[in-house]
Amino acid sequence: MVETTGGEPADGAAEVLDRPMPDGVRRRVVQIVSDGFGGLTVAELPTQLRQYARFTPTRRAKFAGNAMAAALETDPLFRQRIGERFRETQPELCGALDSGSPPPAADPLDVAAAAYVLRPTGWVKLVTAAGEEAQRADAERADEENRAELERLRQELAEARGQTKAETERLRTELESAKKEAESLHRKLRSALSDVKRGEAALRKARGEIEAVRAEGQAQVSAAESESRRLKARLGETEAALEAARRAAREGRSVEDMRVRLLLDTVLDAAQGLRRELALPPVSMRPAETVDADEPGRMTPKDIAARALSDNDPAILDQLLALPQAHLVVDGYNVTKTGYPQMPLEKQRLRLLGQLSQLAAQTGAEVTCVFDGAELAAPVLLAPPRGVRVLFSKAGVTADELIRQLVRAEPPGRPVIVASTDREVADGVAKAGARPVASAVLLKRFSRG
Repeated sequence: MVETTGGEPADGAAEVLDRPMPDGVRRRVVQIVSDGFGGLTVAELPTQLRQYARFTPTRRAKFAGNAMAAALETDPLFRQRIGERFRETQPELCGALDSGSPPPAADPLDVAAAAYVLRPTGWVKLVTAAGEEAQRADAERADEENRAELERLRQELAEARGQTKAETERLRTELESAKKEAESLHRKLRSALSDVKRGEAALRKARGEIEAVRAEGQAQVSAAESESRRLKARLGETEAALEAARRAAREGRSVEDMRVRLLLDTVLDAAQGLRRELALPPVSMRPAETVDADEPGRMTPKDIAARALSDNDPAILDQLLALPQAHLVVDGYNVTKTGYPQMPLEKQRLRLLGQLSQLAAQTGAEVTCVFDGAELAAPVLLAPPRGVRVLFSKAGVTADELIRQLVRAEPPGRPVIVASTDREVADGVAKAGARPVASAVLLKRFSRG
C-alpha cells in the first residue's frame, strides 16, 4: 500500500518531478483521471472540475485535460480519490507498483502514468524512465521511418537518375537533330536572303522600267489627247462646214455660190463706195482730164496724211464698219471683262448685246458676238437682239477657235473686223485676212453713242 490507514502520504509523496512530464505519459494520466472522474460525486470533485461532471470520458479528456492535470498535481485529495478508482480497475498493475517491481511486459507509458497517479516510492524514476523509453521508441520509430524514407528516396533517386539519363539521351538526340535542322535552315535562310536581294534588285529595275514606260505612256497619252483635241476641232469644223453645205443645198444654192455672190456684192458695193469716195462723175474719163493740173477739191498727199487715224481712235472702227458688206466679229467675254468685269456674266452679256444692237442699227454692218460656252453650267436661254448674231462655242472648242473658224469661213476680199484684246486671236485673224481692233476701241465707240 502507498498510503497508511490514517491517510498519511507514503514515502513517494515527497518526491518531485524536476522536468516536464513526457507527452505520452501526460495523455495516459489525463485518460486515467477522465475514467475515474465518473465514479466521483460532484461534491468530491474540485471546484474547477465540477462543470465537466456530466461530460463523457472522451469529451472530458478533450475539453478538460489541462484542468484535470492541474487539479491532479495541486489537489492531493483529488489525486487520492482518482488513485482509489484506478486501483479498482487495475489491481495487478497497482500491486506490482506497490511492491516496487512493475511487470516487465507492461507498457512503460501505462506504468509511468499509474506511478504518477499513485505516487509509490520511486515514481519519479518510473516517470523519467518511461519518458526516456518513449523518447527512445519515438527515436527508433523516427529512425526507422527515416531509414524507410531514405530508402524510398534512394529508390526515387535511382529512378530519377535513370529517367534523367534516358531524358538526357533523348534530349541529346533531339539537340543533334535540332542542330542539323538549324544548319539546314541557316543554309536555306542564306539562300532565301540571296534570292530576296536578287528579287529586290529585279524589282528596282522593274520599277525603273515601269516608271520609264509610264512616263513614255503619259507623254504618248498627252500627245494623243492633243491630237485628239485637234482632230475633234477639225471634225467640228468639218461637221459645221458639212452642215452649212447641207443648209445651202436645202436652200437651193451651194456654199461656193453664196461666197461668190457675197464677194460680188462686196465688189459692187466697194465700187460704188469708191466712186462716192473719189467723187467720180457718172461719165467716162475725158482726154482733157489726163492733163496734169490742180483742180479744186482734189486731195493732196498732205491732205491724205492729215486724215490718218490712231489705232485706238474709235473713228477708225466707224471707217471700217462703213466698208461695203463689213462683218464685225466680237470676242464677247474679252470685251465685257475689259469694260465691266465686276458684273455677273449674264448681265455682262445682256449689256454688250444691247450696245452691239445699237451699233448694228447705226452702221448697217453684219455683227456676230461669240461667247465661250465652257463657262456655262447649262444652255443659255437668250433671245438675240435685232441685227446681232449670238454664238456660243461647243464643248471642247474655245471661243478663240470659233472666231478663227468664222474668219476662215468668209471669202477673201470681204472686210472682216474682229474686236478682241487677245494677242493670239488678233494675230490669228490677221493672218486669215481680217482686221483686228482692240476691245477698248469698241468700248470707246459704245461710250460715244
